[in-house]
Amino acid sequence: MTAIMPFASHEGRGWPRPVRALVLARAVNQLGAFAMSFLAVMLVHVYGASLITAGWVVALFGLATIPSRLAGGRMADRLGRRPTIVLGLLGCSVALLIIAVSPGVSGAAAGAALLGLAFEIYEPPSQALLAEMVAPEQRPQAFGLLGAALAAAGVGAGILAVLLGGVSLRLLFVADSVTCVAAAALILLWVHEPAAARPAASGGNPWRDGRLLVMLGIGTGFAFAWNLSVTALPLTVAARGLGPAETGWLLAVAAAVTIAGQRFLRGAASRPFFLMATGIAIVAAGFAVVAFADMMPLLCLGAATVALGQVFLLGPPYAVVAGLADDVSRARYLAAYGTCWGIAQTVGPLAWTHLLSIGVPVVWLTGAALCVLLTALVPFAGRAMNLAERRSAGQPQPAAG
Repeated sequence: MTAIMPFASHEGRGWPRPVRALVLARAVNQLGAFAMSFLAVMLVHVYGASLITAGWVVALFGLATIPSRLAGGRMADRLGRRPTIVLGLLGCSVALLIIAVSPGVSGAAAGAALLGLAFEIYEPPSQALLAEMVAPEQRPQAFGLLGAALAAAGVGAGILAVLLGGVSLRLLFVADSVTCVAAAALILLWVHEPAAARPAASGGNPWRDGRLLVMLGIGTGFAFAWNLSVTALPLTVAARGLGPAETGWLLAVAAAVTIAGQRFLRGAASRPFFLMATGIAIVAAGFAVVAFADMMPLLCLGAATVALGQVFLLGPPYAVVAGLADDVSRARYLAAYGTCWGIAQTVGPLAWTHLLSIGVPVVWLTGAALCVLLTALVPFAGRAMNLAERRSAGQPQPAAG
């Protein structure tokens, strides 16, 4: 039963209370996070924007998340993890309400830009705090715990999407705003920072760390492929003649698979790059299924396969990055790595919506081809990480040949 119990550790022991409190707060926020999956659909079907315009607006959101995440990392290392998380969540709440009440495309675009500027502020402090609350060897499972809890909340989010999306797409963004405020309240009440997470004056520079740059490179590839399922899945469902309710069910199916897949993270600390390559190969298979899925059972199969692969693309990479930094600079390292999501969110919607305008199979098969390429490159990234680690430690390099 441990695979469907997010708050149980893989060793069968419960996680510390601060960890559970942090994860619970993030899960509450996730209950409304389905709204972003409907941003492009809302722009097209509520505001009357074209696919290309919708892609540009979503890309604007993605571009704004890059400075947002970097600011979150710097704020977390200087002001503290807890206040930074709360400020980010409250900023998201305001921006989501702007999108919900906007009378036209320009207002929604302004709300999307503001949301992007606040959207990633709480991520680096959340990730740094989680890494600092557990032993290093537990970090892959701890990040997996966060992913499982978010997926568990995603099941409820999918149901809410079915109920609210059938009434009004605007209600989805109102619900997301409410969950942001609720999550901020939980952080203020229950989450306290360990001594190691207190603000400090200095730390390592992630942009001068070759190991971090290698992880950023492969992470950007992962995130670009991941963005396909966020941007194109609701539009694909609509192209198949189905509605927001069906998209909600697909999100719920994907969330259930994510929870069940946590068992595969056992021992992840000793083989992170193998698991990353395995995960992206599974995502490629899922994309290929979605490319030709013209009915709900096949769409469910494709979404479930993609979700299973994505299980391996959260915990292991973040655990690796968290281990590269000390307590003083950990949030900045995680923020620097996390810019891969902003890059993908900026370029991805433009690329995927253009390809989608050509045809549904084209966009998904392109994503599958990208994943196959990434599967082949990940082992080389692992070797490059080992080489950079030796150089950082001043160890002699192995002879060529």
